[in-house]
Parts: sequence; C-alpha cells; structure tokens
Amino acid sequence: MTATMRAARMHSVGEPMRIEEVPIPQPGPGDVRVAVHAVNIVPNLANILNMWTTWFPHSPLPTLPAIFGLDPAGVVEAVGEGVQGFDVGDRVYVNPGRHCGSCQSCRNGDSINCASYAFSGYFGFSATALNLLDRYQGGLAEYMVAPAYALVKLPDTLSFNAAARLGYLGTMYSALRKAGAAPGKSILVNGISGTLGIGAALLAPAMGLTHVYGTGRDRGLLDQVAKLAPGRFHLHFLHDGPLDEWIREETGGYGVDIYIDALGPGAPHETFLAGMRAMARGGIAVNIGAVAGDLPVDIHRMMDQQLQLIGSAWFTSGEGQAMAAMVEAGLLDLSPFEHHVSPLEQVNEAISGIAQRNGGFSNFIISPLATA
Repeated sequence: MTATMRAARMHSVGEPMRIEEVPIPQPGPGDVRVAVHAVNIVPNLANILNMWTTWFPHSPLPTLPAIFGLDPAGVVEAVGEGVQGFDVGDRVYVNPGRHCGSCQSCRNGDSINCASYAFSGYFGFSATALNLLDRYQGGLAEYMVAPAYALVKLPDTLSFNAAARLGYLGTMYSALRKAGAAPGKSILVNGISGTLGIGAALLAPAMGLTHVYGTGRDRGLLDQVAKLAPGRFHLHFLHDGPLDEWIREETGGYGVDIYIDALGPGAPHETFLAGMRAMARGGIAVNIGAVAGDLPVDIHRMMDQQLQLIGSAWFTSGEGQAMAAMVEAGLLDLSPFEHHVSPLEQVNEAISGIAQRNGGFSNFIISPLATA
C-alpha cells in the first residue's frame, strides 16, 4: 500500500474543497481503518461549509484544513490494538457520532449525550468537541480511521450506497423509538416526502405503526410516498388546509399519539404548532428537522393534556445495527432510494447540485475509491 491517499479537504470556510494527497491515517488502540466506498452528501452540508461559523460559533468545525463527510460506508482494512468483534474485510457503516468516554453521561452509558459529543466530518456540539473532531476526520477520503464503537456491520443484502443513508434513517428511527412507536399507535410526520421524512415512510410500517399520517408541499412526491406501502398512508397536501383540522377529521377528533416534525430550519412555525395541536392526550412531539427559533407553545394545554415535546439528534450505533438487522430480515426495504454517485473529484459539484433532487428519494453519494 502507498503511504498517501486522495482526500477532499476544506481549507477555509466558504471555499470549495481541494482534492489532495495526504498521509493514510493509522488506527490507534480501539480504532479501525476503513476503505471508504460511499459517503452520503447530506442536504445541509453546503450550509455547514459556508455559514456554520457565523450561525453557530459555539459549535465548532474541525481545525482547518479538514476532511469532511458525515455518513461513510466501506470495508474494514486494518484493525488497531484491542479491537474485538470486527475484522479485516467486514463491511461496515461508520456512525459519525463521537464521545469522550469519561464525562458523566458517558460513564452512565449515555454516550449520545456526551458533554463533548461530535459529528466526525461535520461539527461538534460544544467547545470541548474539538479534540474528537480533529482526531477523527470524515469520510471524503479513500481511507478513514474510526473507533470500533462507531461501526455497524452490514449484511450482504445492504449496498454501500444505501448504507450511507443510515444517518438520516437512523435519526428518524431513534425519534420513533423515543416516542414509543409500536403497533396500535398513530403517527403524524410533517414533511414525510423529504430527506428525513422518507425514513418514516420506510420505517413506520416496518415497526408496525397502525396509522401513518404525513404532510408535504409537493403532490407528486406525496403520490410516490403513497406507493411505498399502498393503503398504509394517509397523506395531506399542506396547501389544502391546516394539518390539525385535517387530523381531527381523519381521527374523529382524537388526534395522533406521535408527532414528528422533519422540516428544516427555514420552515414556518405555524405548521409546527399545528402539528402540536393535532396531538392526542398523552402524545409525544419530536423535533428532528431543526425547526429553529422561539415558539409560542401553550404550556397550559401541554400540562392538561399530558403532552411532551422533545428534541432528538442522531442515533446510536446499536440503533444502526438494529436497522441493518431489519434490512437483513426483509422488514426494511431501502430499494426506493435513487442513488446519484460521483467520484471524489466531483465533490464540489455534488454538493452544489443536491438542491435538484427528487425529494427524500434522491441519495447523493461520493465514492472515494472510484476514479473520474
């Protein structure tokens, strides 16, 4: 093996990434090196690269120049000292969540709430995340190093391109679990045809949710969602009227047990609040799409109706392994994704072109080991 590899690195905020030759990273104790076959280009990456330091200066980017790339999948190519359960040749997805292992949350087994939690190849959630960001670079390179705790073993039936979508799928899966998704429960997903929302359309039937309601602003995309599980979805075009009134009509005034908002930071607050009003007594609302700003929530109604509003960010590697098992068992079908694959040299074009997509069905992939 040569001593260097190709990697896409960002040198300054707002500048295009540069394809460079850099040293191949060596796995330390507890780490593995992965040959990267696919990396998902998330819709928000352009904002992270261009605006993050202005919008969220308290949440650091890695020290520049840095290798970004949030959702890699590939093959274990080398194993560091002390690694158990993973061997050279294993097909894996690499969860970008990194934790310190020593803070109170980590020592309580709650690693996703680590005080220094970071998304490798993306950003950190606190100033103390910088060490983890710099130690573990992202996936837009031919090889990457990751802690073994981040790996999800992939069945042969799960392609690298589809596995690289586990990040957004896992975000929805974890939200569904936190909200107690189960047979007999009803759910409303605001933005069911988007990059996050489509995960609910795939996961909710697999998890046995009895009534799945979803909203969108594109009739064509809603028609595509309906075909994923004919007869299982109740879908609403938002321009046809307020979603809370629609839900009350659909449920005979009862409302839904679970409300998940999968819209992004620029989404109107009224839609979010309408979803809150659509909840049944004892319902749980989960924000996963990063709807931002101050909301005038009726906290008295929340008390009287025993409602909950929580935030959910990302998912654990264990939850990722559960999704891989669902694929292997035939419960979760990821074939509806439309993969758009580009070589590493075209990473800047891929990031710019992601705005032109077929809703959540499009899956933009960089394949670092491919050549232009």
